[in-house]
Amino acid sequence: MTVLRTSMRNFFAHKGRMALSAVAVLLSVAFVCGTLVFTDTMNTTFDKLFAATSSDVTVSAKGASDTGETTADNGRPPVMPASVLDKVRKVQGVKSAEGSVFSSAATVVDADKDSLSPSSGAPTIVGSWNANEARTMKITEGAAPKGADQVMVDEDTADKHHLKLGDEVGVITAVGTHTAKISGLAAFQVTNPGAAIFYLDTATAQKALVGQPDVYTNVNVTAAAGVSDAQLKKSVAAEIGAGYKVQTAKEAADANRADVGDFLNVMKYAMLGFAGIAFLVGIFLIINTFSMLVAQRTREIGLMRAIGSSRKQINRSVLAEALLLGVVGSALGVGAGVGVAVGLMKLMGLTGMKLSTDDLTVAWTTPAIGMILGVVVTVLAAYLPARRAGKVSPMAALRDAGAPADAKAGVVRAVIGVLLTGAGGAGLYLASAADKAAEGSLWLGLGVVLSLIGFVVIGPLLAGAVVRVLGAVLLRAFGPVGRMAERNALRNPRRTGATGAALMIGLALVACLSVVGSSMVASATEELDKSVGTDFIIQSKNDNGPRVTPQAVQAIKSTPGLSRVTEYKVTQADFTTPDGEKLDRTAITAADPTYATDLRVETVAGKLADAYRPDSMSVHEKFAEDHRIGLGSRITVAFRNGSTARLTVRAITSSDGVIDQGAMYTSVSTLKKYVPADKLPLDELVFASAKEGQQDTAYTALKTALHDYPQYVVRDQTDYKQELKDQIGQLLNLIYGLLALAIIVAVLGVVNTLALSVVERTREIGLMRAIGLSRRQLRRMIRMESVVIALFGALLGLGLGMGWGATAQQLLALQGLKVLEIPWPTITGVFVGSAFVGLFAALVPAFRAGRMNVLNAIATD
Repeated sequence: MTVLRTSMRNFFAHKGRMALSAVAVLLSVAFVCGTLVFTDTMNTTFDKLFAATSSDVTVSAKGASDTGETTADNGRPPVMPASVLDKVRKVQGVKSAEGSVFSSAATVVDADKDSLSPSSGAPTIVGSWNANEARTMKITEGAAPKGADQVMVDEDTADKHHLKLGDEVGVITAVGTHTAKISGLAAFQVTNPGAAIFYLDTATAQKALVGQPDVYTNVNVTAAAGVSDAQLKKSVAAEIGAGYKVQTAKEAADANRADVGDFLNVMKYAMLGFAGIAFLVGIFLIINTFSMLVAQRTREIGLMRAIGSSRKQINRSVLAEALLLGVVGSALGVGAGVGVAVGLMKLMGLTGMKLSTDDLTVAWTTPAIGMILGVVVTVLAAYLPARRAGKVSPMAALRDAGAPADAKAGVVRAVIGVLLTGAGGAGLYLASAADKAAEGSLWLGLGVVLSLIGFVVIGPLLAGAVVRVLGAVLLRAFGPVGRMAERNALRNPRRTGATGAALMIGLALVACLSVVGSSMVASATEELDKSVGTDFIIQSKNDNGPRVTPQAVQAIKSTPGLSRVTEYKVTQADFTTPDGEKLDRTAITAADPTYATDLRVETVAGKLADAYRPDSMSVHEKFAEDHRIGLGSRITVAFRNGSTARLTVRAITSSDGVIDQGAMYTSVSTLKKYVPADKLPLDELVFASAKEGQQDTAYTALKTALHDYPQYVVRDQTDYKQELKDQIGQLLNLIYGLLALAIIVAVLGVVNTLALSVVERTREIGLMRAIGLSRRQLRRMIRMESVVIALFGALLGLGLGMGWGATAQQLLALQGLKVLEIPWPTITGVFVGSAFVGLFAALVPAFRAGRMNVLNAIATD
């Protein structure tokens, strides 16, 4: 009890000094709990949706995936004959059954040809209105579609695009374009995650989405009373025979849940990774806080030891304070985490994904994880200062407060730091020298970890040298005030090193990612300049968007001013190589012969143009080596949805390129020979080249020709490079935003260090004020000290990060990205920004120091 009372007293006596450490714990725990609540809420939302939309038993056409994705490469959903519905209705135990048709490969446009698809990347689904849909949708205005000229739209999409009854929309599919007027609006009875839903009547859906009558993509079956889903599935499967996918409601929901779960898990673990970085930075803040508090209470601890307190009691007292800090910070963090989750939901709402707070899910494990994580991390961070406190001698009661021994970094620590840094450097060297990316990645990970730990350990040793250089460059111009700021930063290298290390971690990651991102853009740009020989690339606006329909291809070919148009299709086939190995579902690219001009692919044997001859193909070098393939070898290719061909290898391409790396080519005419016309895959891309001197005119004409197809975008090489740059830039900005949490915690560490340093130097500050130091000079001294510490952390972080980034680029070079580019404007901007971070962090400590009463400060014991 005595230990606990002492800990409570000390904790509340220094509650102001503990506040920033508590904020660091709060932020880190809040991010962890917010991530868990957010992903759990999304899981709940999708679970409700899948449960509500799944019939007791669903029969899907052959070729449909487990998750209900029913759009084939040819842009049309795989279907089953209407006779399947008749068979299902006769099965014993079936209460009702109905056929439905839907597709997620359609594009819907308004009267102005503007796309009505969600901007969030959620799907656009066009289907038939039926009783199963009526379970989850409620008609709020107008009526269900009846006839070819009517369509119903979900209320959220109508609100977003200001649609109303009577407005005309166009449904664009591989079949063609179908126009209809809005007959009704329907609202979701469960949360809509952001999809745009359009309903046609069944006959119209068959015609518009599939292009043929009397077919269905699904049959939704409702069980009679007393019949389980499993029993019904068995009976239905026995009646209709093989060749169809039959799932119970639970199986269908589980398959959809697994598909969504993969995406959510990637998001969750990525965000938790950044929370982990914030925790790591917070550890330095907590260590610094307790180290300085222990140093300031050296005399007090010495008195306690003199009157009988044991080392264990002192140690436990400090750890108990850490425990209190962890509990308070974690409890506040758990509550803040719910707020973070709600904020993320609102943010997703701005992108078009609707998540209702009614589905907010806080599992009991979330606060438990938050509390345990926050408390454990805080107590572990305080262990070394607590251990140091336990070693304080009773004789310390006769000395002034402080820990002179901390002024120099220990020799053992320096040796360990140098060894770890050297090992990390060796790991990075081995990574850069690796011949295989997988092997190099392991060395890179090891090198990053060891070099980071090494820099943290060796930080106090580096602090002396780096701060002196920074002082000579930046501080000496400020005269005595600048020299005092430099000496204050140098008086405790361990503290300066730990404070700078907190900032170093976040900035190292920023620098590393900046180098990698810039190198990727520069490499891809160089490859485009070297390899691409076409003027224009036409493709879907979104990565998961629809392929180019035949109608759009015809519009492109009819555009005036073009010298050639190249179709580019990707399909899958089962290969049997000359060595007898069978390779299932292997990608093969079919293009027009002009593609050999549009993309200048390096060949190691033969000519790529020969691969477009009848019954011919190319393979890449690595594939040829693995399967002992040479020019003239024949590969058996069983095309998906087609027949089997024996193709002769006419060219072997390099495996080093960035564009189409690892692609194997054949001609579109060869593909058409073995795959029926109605099964041919649509074009992934279409390439077009202008006649000499007509590039600008052809560019404008192409955009005009595709005005009725807003799902596609026309890019010239400049546009394509800018799009690549923007995509990588957006990804980096997202990562930088998440890393900002760690940098905020690091800034709190600088603030806390300065605040505690001011308290520690109260008497010193009073004496300096007494001999003539003005308030303005005092504040300037503290600000410059803060700036030097921040720049010290920035130099270490940026230097370390650029080393990581350069090594990572060497691994990317194995994948064809061979250009190393250091983004000096970004690096310089971050370095200068760090100085402003230092100034900002010093505002409150400097203000408080300036307000000290001189006599009271001198009288401080």
